[in-house]
Amino acid sequence: MLDSHLKSQLHAYLERVTQPFEIIASLDDRPESAELLSLLQDLSAMSDKITLKTDGQDERRPSFSLNRIGSDMKLRFAAIPLGHEFTSLVLALLWVGGHPPKVSDETIEQIKSLDGEFSFEVYMSLTCHNCPDVVQALSLMAVLNPKVKTVVVDGGLFQDEVNAREIMAVPSIYLNGQVFGAGKMSVEEIVAKLDTGAAAREAAKLSEKPAFDMLIVGGGPAGAAAAVYAARKGIRTGIAAERFGGQVNDTMSIENYVSVLETDGPKFAAALEAHVKEYDVEIMNLQRAEQLIPATEPGGLIEVKLANGGSLKARSVILSTGARWRQVNVPGEQEYKNKGVAYCPHCDGPLFKGKRVAVIGGGNSGVEAAIDLAGIVAHVSLIEFGEALRADAVLVNKLKSLPNVSIHTSAQTTEFTGEGGKLNGLNYTDRVSGEAHRIELEGVFVQIGLVPNTEWLKGVVELSKHGEIVVDAKGQTSLPGVFAAGDATTVPFKQIIIATGDGAKAALGAFDYMMRQPVATA
Repeated sequence: MLDSHLKSQLHAYLERVTQPFEIIASLDDRPESAELLSLLQDLSAMSDKITLKTDGQDERRPSFSLNRIGSDMKLRFAAIPLGHEFTSLVLALLWVGGHPPKVSDETIEQIKSLDGEFSFEVYMSLTCHNCPDVVQALSLMAVLNPKVKTVVVDGGLFQDEVNAREIMAVPSIYLNGQVFGAGKMSVEEIVAKLDTGAAAREAAKLSEKPAFDMLIVGGGPAGAAAAVYAARKGIRTGIAAERFGGQVNDTMSIENYVSVLETDGPKFAAALEAHVKEYDVEIMNLQRAEQLIPATEPGGLIEVKLANGGSLKARSVILSTGARWRQVNVPGEQEYKNKGVAYCPHCDGPLFKGKRVAVIGGGNSGVEAAIDLAGIVAHVSLIEFGEALRADAVLVNKLKSLPNVSIHTSAQTTEFTGEGGKLNGLNYTDRVSGEAHRIELEGVFVQIGLVPNTEWLKGVVELSKHGEIVVDAKGQTSLPGVFAAGDATTVPFKQIIIATGDGAKAALGAFDYMMRQPVATA
């Protein structure tokens, strides 16, 4: 089942197991059960602390549970966790086997202190790069707290269950049979939703922090670079990020970051965070900024108020809040979001196997998505507003060679339609003839660019007509002491490598500004 390279890696990991545990498999006559059994046999053969049993009686088959001897853990995989979930499998084996997780002591105590009955089901796909964080978070919670039950379900393996629950996006989380959340979530975010007093405690702690010399708002490539450059100056540096890595986490393949031949978004985001942690930078993750209050005097403190009620102060601030997927903004988009309308083809594509889908957008992202989906779904309709596709010629030629793709240019999407709570088609107008057209389908993937995350700054700093933060050559905004970098700014060409350089420039600009200001006394 596992090749020699993976076996060698896994054997080295399993040497860290200190406590015996059982793998209990529930199998049937499906070929997937034979595949899972082969994987579990490979695993159990690698450690004398692992016992494999094949007499499980769970209704989901194939599946397997992990349970430490003498404990009451409730962790089950209704999946063959390879692909993006292989790391989740390895970590689950290590944690059940007694190896300590790389999570803060505070988070571990929060998990252990959760009181109640928490039965989680998380639906994922093996090609989803956002799913492992959720799978690993819920797996860890089941290992640490016997009141937490977690079942990880591969939507591609249990298609009937996915259809019955009308799941059209992953990861999708259910708690005690009800929808709990969708999309990427960290263990800290999940625990915070369960521990209702956590936000207030966190807000109080943040508000008590002494002022920073430089506070970076946003943890994408620009924010990470700014933090590294600031910390190297020996000044007190903080970074408040809603999600460290930002939009990079949703990028599947990165092949144009000079000196890195190839990587993917989650790996790159993890590398950014690891680099920042090499320096004396205070990282405040899961923090969304809501208000920027300028200094009242030259060299005074700037305040950033957070969504949880806390606030942070600093002598200088760098805004690197990035951007998000642009929406079509037509009737039906919000109604059928995650019910047929999706934004990540790599994550949600497998849920539409054998179905009809559309991709809106004829740039590189849209054409790449259409090519990728064509290998999974029955048919792809590409909808482009302009007169011609804007993607690179090599991609356009590849797309046109595929037999199950149709291309519609000069097409303006006017409505998403549905029935019974699910998408069933879209309407568009031919911009040349004026004729109205309809396409019957089960899924739509929107790929039409990005919108800067700057709404909270309106009326405070100067923004362009597109909502981008206006900056000068040093990254200075219209407010003294406030700088900006990355995709949220007017700097052209939204690329990772440009954002990192931009972040470094803004940090140097902010440091130069501070050197010429009196030190704040309050």
